[in-house]
Amino acid sequence: MFFIRGGRNLGSKVFYPKVDANDSVTEVLTGFVTQYYLDKPVPKEIIFNAPINDTRLIEQVLSEQAGHKVRLAHRTKTQRGKWLELAVQNVDYHLQTRLSSQLGMAQRREALALALALEAPPERIECFDISHTGGEATVASCVVFGAEGAQRSEYRRFNIKGVAEGDDYAALQQAVQRRYTRVIRSEAKLPDLILIDGGRGQINAVQAILTELQLNDIPLFGVSKGADRKMGQETLHPASRSKPLYLQDDSPALHLIQQVRDEAHRFAISGHRHKRQKKRTRSVLEDIAGMGPKRRQMLLKQFGGMQQLERASVEDLASVKGISDELAQKVYDALHPQIKSKL
Repeated sequence: MFFIRGGRNLGSKVFYPKVDANDSVTEVLTGFVTQYYLDKPVPKEIIFNAPINDTRLIEQVLSEQAGHKVRLAHRTKTQRGKWLELAVQNVDYHLQTRLSSQLGMAQRREALALALALEAPPERIECFDISHTGGEATVASCVVFGAEGAQRSEYRRFNIKGVAEGDDYAALQQAVQRRYTRVIRSEAKLPDLILIDGGRGQINAVQAILTELQLNDIPLFGVSKGADRKMGQETLHPASRSKPLYLQDDSPALHLIQQVRDEAHRFAISGHRHKRQKKRTRSVLEDIAGMGPKRRQMLLKQFGGMQQLERASVEDLASVKGISDELAQKVYDALHPQIKSKL
């Protein structure tokens, strides 16, 4: 889809709708346009590279929704024809890129099955990682890779509670138990391969939970970095045997493992940072006597967030309705403890 405003191309967006193999181009385009504009502004003209069904009816409905006349067309000339041709070329390019990526993913999954002695290339890979700072705000991530690569809509994070700070084994056990208890209950698809960012200790901890859930037939591997933590020096720890496994640094199987592991790491870190910042922000304001929920909300709304609040002077804080000079000073001191300590 190309977006043209005032005669200028403002960019494009690519969609890959799930359709039946027997659906015609007309059916696909008709279904798409009637869904896409349900909650979006409707332009005065929408151009297609093929005819759609019920053109007049859809024009009427979209015109009523938009409050102006909407025209649907598929035969165009001059500049509109050039835009349409460019859009078709764009589709061809993205489709070829997607097919090439899928082919590469298929080859890497086949290499992975061979390297790990799996019965078949894994259709679904799930990987767990833990992130925290000195045990604070521990978050576990679970990322999912399918036949086409990352399945971001199926990613999950788990806020870890009730375990000792810094106990990664217990944190992993909690995340894995919560994840697969939920999967079993909903009868959702189980993974063909589970990866854990960690070594033998993490694998043993997770294997105990999988055995408890009667899922110990799912292949399980830990992925730990080498002594100097360089890419390509990873050690794989199979749950099925004590002897570690090493892959060549140019192995397509290792590249896939690295991609999945790095994505789990990224997803865990981003969740941890958000949780840590939220926790610290919340605790600073909540620890101030006389600062109730309404006043906290008023302050954050007035200044547009914590970062702007920290830049405010005592006078700025006191200008907010319901914040006295005394309370403003308390808030300022809480947000700038280093200044108070010097005084």
